[in-house]
Amino acid sequence: MKAEQQSLFEMNPAPWDQDDAREQLVATLIFSRGPQQPFDYRVPDRLRGEISPGQRVRAPLGKSDRLVTAYCVRLASSMSGAPLKEVDSLVDRQSLLSPAMLRLTEWMAEHYMCPWGQVIEAVVPSGVRAQAGTRQTQFVSLPNRAHARLVHMKLTPTQQRIVDYLAGRAAPSPIVQVARAAGCTVGPIQTLQKKGIVEFELRRFDSSPIEDSPAATEAHLELNSDQRLALDAIATALDSRAHSTILMHGVTGSGKTEVYIHAIQEVVRFGRQAIVLVPEISLTPQTEARFRSRFGNVAVLHSHQTDAQRRRHWEQIAAAGVSVVVGARSAVFAPTPNLGLIVLDEEHENTFKQDTAPRYNARDVALERARAEAIPLVLGSATPSLESWQRTVTGEYRLVSLPRRVFDRPLPQVITVDLRVESRDRRSRGAISRQLQLGMDAALKAGGQVILLLNRRGYSTHIQCPGCGLVMRCPHCAIGLTHHVHGDQAICHYCDYQVPAPTECPECQFAGIHYRGLGTQRLEAEVRARFSGYRCLRMDTDTMKKPGSHERALSAFRDGEVRILVGTQMIAKGLDFPNVTLVGVVNADTALHLPDFRAAERTFQLVTQVAGRTGRGEKGGRVLVQTFSPDHPAIMAAVRHDFAMFAAGELPARKKYEYPPFGSMIRLVVRGPAEPVAAEFANQIATRLRAALDKAGLHSRVLGPAPAPIAKLRGNFRFQIQLQGGDGAALRQAVRDATDTLKPPELVQWIADVDPVDML
Repeated sequence: MKAEQQSLFEMNPAPWDQDDAREQLVATLIFSRGPQQPFDYRVPDRLRGEISPGQRVRAPLGKSDRLVTAYCVRLASSMSGAPLKEVDSLVDRQSLLSPAMLRLTEWMAEHYMCPWGQVIEAVVPSGVRAQAGTRQTQFVSLPNRAHARLVHMKLTPTQQRIVDYLAGRAAPSPIVQVARAAGCTVGPIQTLQKKGIVEFELRRFDSSPIEDSPAATEAHLELNSDQRLALDAIATALDSRAHSTILMHGVTGSGKTEVYIHAIQEVVRFGRQAIVLVPEISLTPQTEARFRSRFGNVAVLHSHQTDAQRRRHWEQIAAAGVSVVVGARSAVFAPTPNLGLIVLDEEHENTFKQDTAPRYNARDVALERARAEAIPLVLGSATPSLESWQRTVTGEYRLVSLPRRVFDRPLPQVITVDLRVESRDRRSRGAISRQLQLGMDAALKAGGQVILLLNRRGYSTHIQCPGCGLVMRCPHCAIGLTHHVHGDQAICHYCDYQVPAPTECPECQFAGIHYRGLGTQRLEAEVRARFSGYRCLRMDTDTMKKPGSHERALSAFRDGEVRILVGTQMIAKGLDFPNVTLVGVVNADTALHLPDFRAAERTFQLVTQVAGRTGRGEKGGRVLVQTFSPDHPAIMAAVRHDFAMFAAGELPARKKYEYPPFGSMIRLVVRGPAEPVAAEFANQIATRLRAALDKAGLHSRVLGPAPAPIAKLRGNFRFQIQLQGGDGAALRQAVRDATDTLKPPELVQWIADVDPVDML
């Protein structure tokens, strides 16, 4: 319900404004900061015809009438005689968001319980808002009326060159560009402007153009029978001109990307655009190169771009200058005016979920956008999320299967190495078991490459004094510090607190402090010591910070310069290297026993996905999985590449306790520097929630409040409340009803995470 503007502005109408009601143009504005509700403003006559929804404007706010930037979200004629303040001016020449995208942001604000203005700010990149990579300059044009004047005017040769150049231009040109073309300074141009021959206009000029590197053209690939059936399903959806969601469940190496490409070719043939989303920035260069080789001009959107690059690609997309948009999570907001298809690869990945407000999931936003624009959505994965899989069971999504690898190559053999047995062998030292060592030796000597997965960063994950038992912990978080060899630092991976690695216990001064636990740095050091004749490269967030680092690392591995690739989950999915003949999962249990109802699902997905990085070439491949839990259902299903087996075992428990996909969930987290104060406020919210649910007649579960699994983070104590039920909209309304008038104590904050994926 729209708030009364007078209550905020306290504006009394002037006597001459109290005439009978007359028609006026009213703009509904949303502020990115400050008041969360929309407010109406009158559009002055001077801005009629120039203002449109999706533009930023400046408008007076509050008693002081300070000018604040806001977004125009609606325009309407009104006969109301109510006094309204006027829009002051426009910030943008053109709309930043189309009507369809405005509706999408409004849906996100409601679904994810986030202020609409904050959603819009997240959707429109900061580089676009700030016009990064541009500068204001004078643009010069030759108006039509000048031609009659030129007949009676004698021009100097320089002035004539200026006029001739502008006469051949359909649009105004930057003054520097005109001067360069005419071989003069800006002086003669300014003289023509004083004589009324040319006109000046202040505009922004792109001062940092981005050159797209050409990609080698890739030959057209023929589809096998499974791929053709999948393509036929997508083509049928495209021809229907209506929305449908297709889940493409294809084993690793089954050629899902080639099906995407053929489908997009159909979309492009009819003059429309496609968005392709990938879960990791590390996958973007490979995906971009693949699509660029087929479609030429491809736009890219991801967080590692500079603001200027992001702004340039955004504008190319909005101008329909590209057919295909490739990117990570935020590319779902690409401003495509002629969208025909959205593809979301590796749809199961939790990296599609944003962990700061607005806490959206790109998969669900893509679904809403595809529904609203009546286009197909294709979800692809070898290990689909159980939410998507269940929707195929109920008929909401259509399931298409790619059960075989291309060229009928076999899936790699997966062998488990029981670390319980290995740990009892006195000859066993380090992270690499004897069996894995022998496998790596054989693969490398045969000319193959090796991938080793360990989903833990750092060198040692546990620093403890054996004398007094002290564990080195972050003073701001309830987390142990991780030892990093580079700089010899003990670092917290949550708040980046760091101290020099201790040589003695800070409590009892014992000199024999122990460094235990295994991270990727330590694994890399062990690999270099054992396989010194082969180049090794580590890929994790510590080594992949610089722009272009992903591309350089993967290129070196693809070209065979690097023979052993060590890394975290960023190397576990989507990468296609035919010469990889061995994959080693160093410890499959790192996430298996976390306090998260998705722990087993994530372990199954990670092991299955990394196993799929091998056996893609003629040499074949195999996988060695080191684990302390070889009999766990998730490990057993991953060893068999059997998603159906895993789903059949996992879904009954989800259904019993109303976990997704059989129920909706909202996680509320309260945090504050004083533990008792935060705990008491969490109790207030929980009490109000239960009362709101009872009043609405809903029988939903409210679990907690209880300390979060990570009970202290960045100096704040954390308490969580878990809300579960069958009706997501009703749960969201209950949260609104319970918290509408609730004000937290000083320094206490709380968030609501709708459809959470991180339970820590």
